[in-house]
Amino acid sequence: MSYLPLDQYQRKWIFTHQSMPLPEEDLAQIKPMTAQRAAQFWKDNISAQSPDSERLSSQDWPMHNKAWGDEVDWMAEWESDDPEMPVAITQHIDWQDDVTIYFCYEKYNILETKWSVFKRHWKNFLFYDDGPILIGRRRKEALWFHSNGLVKLGQHQ
Repeated sequence: MSYLPLDQYQRKWIFTHQSMPLPEEDLAQIKPMTAQRAAQFWKDNISAQSPDSERLSSQDWPMHNKAWGDEVDWMAEWESDDPEMPVAITQHIDWQDDVTIYFCYEKYNILETKWSVFKRHWKNFLFYDDGPILIGRRRKEALWFHSNGLVKLGQHQ
C-alpha cells in the first residue's frame, strides 16, 4: 500500500482542528504517503541526499537560484479571516482543480491531494511551515513555503 489512512497520519489534527475542520469529502482526498513511498518520491523529485528542505545540497534543484522567481508574503493572508490564498500564488499556479499535487514537508512526510483541496484548505496545510515544497504532477510550477512568512514562486527542475 502506498498511502496511510488519514486516521493514522501523525499530523491529522491539522485537518480536523476545531477552528478549521475540513468536510469529510475533502478529508477523503488527502492521502498521506507511507514512509517508503514518501522517501522514494522525495528522492526522485526533491533531493537524493537531504532529508528535509533545511539541509538541501547545492545539487538539489530547489537550491538553484534559477528555479525561483518572486517571493511573496503568505503569512498576512494566513492570519486573516479571508480563506483565499495570496493572489500572487494563484496567478503563478493556474492549474485545473483536478491536478494532483504533492505537498512535501520532508523525506518521510508527503501528502497527495488535488489542487482544489489545497486551494480551499491551504491554511491547514501550513500549520507546519518548516519549508514545505508544493509540486504538481506533470507540472513545472512549484512553491516553497518558509516559516518567515514568505513563499518562493518557481519552476520544478
